[in-house]
Amino acid sequence: MKMIHEYITETRQKHPLHFTLLDPGKMNADDLVGLAKQTAEAGTDGFLIGGSTDLSLEKVDASVDAIKDITHLPVILFPTHASSVSGHADAIFFMSLLNSESRQYLVGEQIASARWVKKTGLEPLSMAYLVVAPGMAAGKVGQAQPLPRDDPNLVVSHALAGQYLGMKYIYLEAGSGASVPVPSDIIEAVRNEVESLLIVGGGIKTPEDAAQAVKAGADIIVTGTLVEISNELKEEMSSLIESIHLG
Repeated sequence: MKMIHEYITETRQKHPLHFTLLDPGKMNADDLVGLAKQTAEAGTDGFLIGGSTDLSLEKVDASVDAIKDITHLPVILFPTHASSVSGHADAIFFMSLLNSESRQYLVGEQIASARWVKKTGLEPLSMAYLVVAPGMAAGKVGQAQPLPRDDPNLVVSHALAGQYLGMKYIYLEAGSGASVPVPSDIIEAVRNEVESLLIVGGGIKTPEDAAQAVKAGADIIVTGTLVEISNELKEEMSSLIESIHLG
């Protein structure tokens, strides 16, 4: 199977990407598979699995297997704790929350999971995870001081630090369920200074939101809450994903 980083970079040469974030802690297996099937049909480029803080390894394993049964798209772990790192996935965003005040989220969980990642053969995708205000649960759980929305230079400094530490991905996260997405001027400022692949998520609810983030420089857009609450998921996601791919 093609390595996931290679898949992402090759796809990016064609168009910006969309990833669907699914949280096994918020839904049962049947619902999760239903959402995965609809978003796959809508054109998503891959799946992120994670989110909740209390996920069991068994539940993550089962969710990954269920998604892989219905699609050949990449399934990437988006973990909170080392205890829920599933070897059944294709890759893991091996990430450090650079604006956390806790050693646990800077490097502790990474140390705890490193040998297991190697043993299972998961492809590690190194990421600098940056929580931007409002931050929502991501900021609270990660004990982060959300980066201010009106200080692009500070966000750029964090992103550059991640790049210089060797991280191939920078994730700007407004937080799941955020009322507003990461500001375009912050995305643009980071894009102008950083060569790593740029992921943006949190608060992106419409095709216009997604297109604006892509225009500002995002390589990958992540949506999660919209997938969970939409009453017309396939139609809404098709429009949103089309706005990303056309970017």
